[in-house]
Amino acid sequence: MRATTSAAAPCLPWLRSHGRASSAAAYTAVAACLLALVTFLVVAAFWDPRTQASTWFLSSSSSSSASSLTTAGGVGGEHLLATASSYYSDGGGGGGRNSTGKEVHEEVRGQGGDDDGFLSLVNSSSGGYGAPPPHQISVTRQPPASAPAPAALAPAASPVTGNSDEVIRATPQVQRSSDIKLERLELGLAKARSAIMEAIRNKDKRSPLPDKDYVPMGPIYRNAHAFHRSYLEMEKQLKVYVYEEGEPPVFHDGPCRSIYSTEGRFIHAMETATRLRTSDPSQAHVFFLPFSVVKMVKTIYEPGSHDMAPLKRTVADYLRVISDKYPFWNRSAGADHFMLSCHDWGPYVSSANAELFGNSIRVLCNANTSEGFDLAKDVSLPEINLRSDAVERQVGGPSASRRPFLAFFAGGNHGPVRPALLAHWGPGSGREDDPDVRVSEYLPTRGGRAGASAAAYTDMMRRSRFCLCPGGYEVASPRLAEAVYLECVPVVVDDGEYALPFADVLNWDAFAVRVRVADVPRIKEILSAVSPRQYIRMQRRVRMVRRHFMVHGGPPRRYDAFHMILHSVWLRRLNVRIDAHAQG
Repeated sequence: MRATTSAAAPCLPWLRSHGRASSAAAYTAVAACLLALVTFLVVAAFWDPRTQASTWFLSSSSSSSASSLTTAGGVGGEHLLATASSYYSDGGGGGGRNSTGKEVHEEVRGQGGDDDGFLSLVNSSSGGYGAPPPHQISVTRQPPASAPAPAALAPAASPVTGNSDEVIRATPQVQRSSDIKLERLELGLAKARSAIMEAIRNKDKRSPLPDKDYVPMGPIYRNAHAFHRSYLEMEKQLKVYVYEEGEPPVFHDGPCRSIYSTEGRFIHAMETATRLRTSDPSQAHVFFLPFSVVKMVKTIYEPGSHDMAPLKRTVADYLRVISDKYPFWNRSAGADHFMLSCHDWGPYVSSANAELFGNSIRVLCNANTSEGFDLAKDVSLPEINLRSDAVERQVGGPSASRRPFLAFFAGGNHGPVRPALLAHWGPGSGREDDPDVRVSEYLPTRGGRAGASAAAYTDMMRRSRFCLCPGGYEVASPRLAEAVYLECVPVVVDDGEYALPFADVLNWDAFAVRVRVADVPRIKEILSAVSPRQYIRMQRRVRMVRRHFMVHGGPPRRYDAFHMILHSVWLRRLNVRIDAHAQG
């Protein structure tokens, strides 16, 4: 009765002032008051304090916005990517803070056997390919101090089961159209996760899926059937929105030749691609930030100053514009956005924004796990040195019987690895005349003059069975892709900190060799132990895997480097679930 009286109170003054009105008018007034009372009770019954979050969930500033994102579970709570995330705690059980300082809640789930690890990533810290334990991670962005905290946040979405066709979560509130579109996107991703997990479980009963171009198979893949299903799901669903803000050359541009060509080629292909690109951001699964670190270095950086602050300010300002103009960065804390850089300074520039560094997908050539590269969310970008547009002329090589040298390397003496290699096998080491291992800082030409002749360098790679691929100043090296192009079995020389490209689907053990720096003196012994029969198999697999590293002169082709990069982004997007109901 108290609720009824208080609700009717606003009507009482009107009734008192019209005491002598006609009975019909009085009845009309009473009916109006009763209608208002019923409306009040209905609203009160369905009112949810969580809706109050809308005042700050959609704030234009990334620092004052809030969202909820959860890594997506696969069938039965399994994850498509084993996570070794930047969101990990200090080893305690409950929670902690990630690199952005946000509260983190982790639930360690049971880990399946290695047979289910088609999408498990390289465990670079141990030098092997085991999958670290998967986590379920919930990151909740906090409102600013000046904004009223919501009474309650919506609960985290439960893992999607294999047979579930339901939307991840439903509430009685009427949703905005943008939220409904986001839920549709998340539902489609949930179905894709289930389809891929089904392919993983049924890998022993595999049946080739129809594909007019290529059906992956063989030991070069962790699970060829599951990769194929994932790739087809990507082609069917994935839509990328490319932000149009910014002007060339820093934005929407990049070098299409030299060791940084991967950066420019991808930006160009992404700008011109129509099949995977959408002009409607509400339909996008991921958002591409089309800035070029290489171009920043050429146009903004002052040579010799050692001051990279202008580069960071440029990225920070750009993201401020994006987060102010669009709601998409704020709703996911940047988790469905990706940047791409082949310059050594890419990781440093990405630290201009804490969410870019800690949440977003960073596609980097400098994929160094000891410097913050996160296997669970970041993508290793192959460094490809294109000297001309005629890429097809830079591929191919003779059989093993026509390769007289066991191993070859030529390159500058810099970085943490190459000095050891040159000290043990280069000029002055006493082994420079070894007929099997050819290592030099500069490649001598026929005239006896020092100088790296591209033709002579390529010829030596084609005449060698193994091509040594140590990193330089950073972990990546264009020699890795060059070896694959020229059908020379690559030898990665590092201590496991380099996250190899596409290792979420490629089984590098099948077509490459990995040697620790401490084992550099034993390189000849290690490589000589590979039997001729085993080498022939490895070389054949290098030839098979080459299609995934190809950068074509014309439009991208299926399964090439452009699409493999996007597939790696796709896998990481599958592992993130954006909470549509956190938008208000």
